[in-house]
Amino acid sequence: MTKRLSTGVPGLDEKLGGGLLAGATAVIVGSSGAGKTQLSLQFLNAGLTTDERRRGVVLDLTARGDSQNHAGYAKSLFDWTLREQDADVPFDPEKFFASFQAGVPYSGDYLQAFPWTGRRVTRRDLDEDDWREWKYDLTRRLDATIAFLYSNFAQGARRLVVDGIEPVEHQGDSIQFELLEYVVRQIVKKDSSWVARDLFRQNYRKYEEQITTRSYNPDEIATILSYTSPETSLDALIDKPMEEGDFFAQANTVIFLGKIREGRKFQRAMYVFKHRGSACSDEILPYEIDDRGLRLVD
Repeated sequence: MTKRLSTGVPGLDEKLGGGLLAGATAVIVGSSGAGKTQLSLQFLNAGLTTDERRRGVVLDLTARGDSQNHAGYAKSLFDWTLREQDADVPFDPEKFFASFQAGVPYSGDYLQAFPWTGRRVTRRDLDEDDWREWKYDLTRRLDATIAFLYSNFAQGARRLVVDGIEPVEHQGDSIQFELLEYVVRQIVKKDSSWVARDLFRQNYRKYEEQITTRSYNPDEIATILSYTSPETSLDALIDKPMEEGDFFAQANTVIFLGKIREGRKFQRAMYVFKHRGSACSDEILPYEIDDRGLRLVD
C-alpha cells in the first residue's frame, strides 16, 4: 500500500483518503493571499508528528523579489525558525558526512535558488543576452539545488515544498519551470545513488561506501508545488483548461484555492480538482485562515 503523508490541515486528510501520496507531486493553485504558504508550511511541519520526526524543506524559485514570507509564517504558526541555505556556498563532502556523525543538519531548510532580480525571468521578459546569461547561470543553480535537496533527503526529510513559480503563458519560456522539471524528475523521483553521482561527480568513488549507507527511498518523498495564479475565484480556476503536457496535468493531485460568493459576501474555499489513487468527492470545501493556519470549516 502506498504511504500517505498528512497535510497538517484539520479535516483535509479525510477528504484525500488519508493524505497526500508519498512519491507523488501535488499542486496548490491560488491567487496571492489565498493561503498557499500557510497550507504548504502546515504540510512541512506535520512531519514532526509522524515517524519522519522532522519537518520538510522549502525550495523557493522566486526571482522577481515578491516575498512569500515563509520565515514569518513559520515562526508565527509553529515557532519554527527557518534556516536559510546560502546558494553560493559550494557543497563540502567532508562537512556533509561529519554532520551525520554529529547528528546535526548539513543544510538549512530553506533555499532561495535564484538571486533577487526585481523582474520576471522568462524568455519574453529578458533580452537575448540576459536570457543566455540566465541559462548559463542555471547550471550553477542546479548544483546548489541538488546539494540542498540531497543532503536533506539523506538526513531524513520526506517533504518538499517548491514555491515562487510565476505564471506564464508557455511553461517552456520559464527558467523557473525548467529548474522545476529537473528538480522533480532528476532529483526527487530519482534513485538516491544517481543523485549522489550528479552531486559528488569525480569524488563519487572516494565516498561511495559512505554514500551507500546514507541512501533513501524517493518513493517516500512527497512534493507540493505552490503556484500563484492570476485568477481569484474558484470557478475561474476550475474552468481554466489544462494543456496536454502541462506540468499541472502531470501532477498526481491538484488543489485549487479561491473565493466563492455566499449571498452578499465572498468566502474562501478549496476544490480538489484531481487526486489519483483515491476516491475524492466533488464537494467545495470552505476554509478559514487564522493564527493557527488554514483549516476547513462546516
